Amino acid sequence: MASQRPPIGEGVEYLFRPRGVAVIGASRKPGKVGYMVLYNLKNSYRGPIYPVNPNADEILGFKAYPSVLDVPDPVELAVIVVPAQRVPSVMEQVGRRGIKTAIIISAGFREVGEEGAKLERQVISIARKYGVRVLGPNCLGVYSPSTGINTMFLDPEKQSLPGNGPIAFISQSGALGAALLDVAALRGLGLSKFVSIGNRADIDEADLLAYLKNDPHTKVIALYVEGVEDGPTFRRALEDTTPVKPVVVLKAGKTSAGARAAASHTGSLAGSYQIYNAVFKQTGAIEVLHTEELFDIAQALALQPPMRGNRVAIITVGGGSGVMATDWLSELGLEVPMFSQSTQEKLRRILLPIASPRNPVDITGSGTEDHMAESTRIALESGEVDGIFLIPYFNIATMTERLADLMQPIAQKARELGIPIVASVTGGQKSWRIAKLFEAKTGIPVYPGEHRAAKAMWALRFYGKWLQRLGRL
Repeated sequence: MASQRPPIGEGVEYLFRPRGVAVIGASRKPGKVGYMVLYNLKNSYRGPIYPVNPNADEILGFKAYPSVLDVPDPVELAVIVVPAQRVPSVMEQVGRRGIKTAIIISAGFREVGEEGAKLERQVISIARKYGVRVLGPNCLGVYSPSTGINTMFLDPEKQSLPGNGPIAFISQSGALGAALLDVAALRGLGLSKFVSIGNRADIDEADLLAYLKNDPHTKVIALYVEGVEDGPTFRRALEDTTPVKPVVVLKAGKTSAGARAAASHTGSLAGSYQIYNAVFKQTGAIEVLHTEELFDIAQALALQPPMRGNRVAIITVGGGSGVMATDWLSELGLEVPMFSQSTQEKLRRILLPIASPRNPVDITGSGTEDHMAESTRIALESGEVDGIFLIPYFNIATMTERLADLMQPIAQKARELGIPIVASVTGGQKSWRIAKLFEAKTGIPVYPGEHRAAKAMWALRFYGKWLQRLGRL
């Protein structure tokens, strides 16, 4: 019998900051899982790396060892890539060696049926006998850009990885997680940590939330969840985390057919979606509908302060986009109030005669970067709004890269005042090149459409209301 569950979060730090990594099942054959794990570690991790393979003396320039028991110090993390039936004996050796934490990449456990479930229970029983924390089995592993840990078996010729950044991403699916890493890299989003948790036989979402809550490199936690085994512990972990950092959740397996698919994927107990939905609402977790929203909203929460009220100023180059943004914000429960006469007069003094100062502020297609920046400053200082929604059109001649330089001090002032800013840019490749420069320089998240920017602003208000309810904002 496995002993009692370890304290929440114990041993998780060795996934990201180990002093030495052993790869058990390291292979000399390119393309094999054991080869790719070692190859990726070699190209990113600067600590000691120990391939374990009884049939090799050297792999990828590293001295190989016949058993993990022969590996010298320091070693605090074991990555296991041997066939499932061999994992119990390997875990016995990992425990005897005194290694703190293990990642089991190998599949063939609970997800394949009862025999696999028995094998999984045996592995965890051995791990707990020795006090070893286990991630997996049936997982992709861990990626931590700041510490160089990359235990994944992804081919860098086919897979892009994001650089360092403020978003931690936990995925129950390895393949989906890998695809979303590729998407994050394409979007220019940075991650602090990525964890594929697989079957979650030991380390689960609650453990990772407990660790990430205090991780100085993480500002927002994004979760892809199919089902959880220990509902009360997961709920407590959310309750403990959301007052400190926002948690964005994409829950799959909402339908009975989806729940059945989740069970065959990672052996998850998906359970009633209504229960999950209630838990998310009661704990302040922000539920999203699809993968696009998962990163959209995580990005906004990472870059901007939570929103203190419902009032939004829209400053646009195009009247049509201002109307659509107003509709989207209104449908999401936010307000686009008309500015006071005093604020309108200030705007009239700096805008072209054909511009509209009411809110949305339409600077028109003849407006310049100065008009947009100065309108933003006036809205910011008006005391009449809680958030600002920018719609620059970078395909017009008067809206160039210079807008980012003008907006930098205004964006900084907005953060100091606790007033978030988001932007929507509709356009093609040339517009998006400028938009991404604007985002990088100002820290204002930019979205390709008013509906996505509006949903990001809704999330900033959702989290603001949650913190206000707790008396933390």
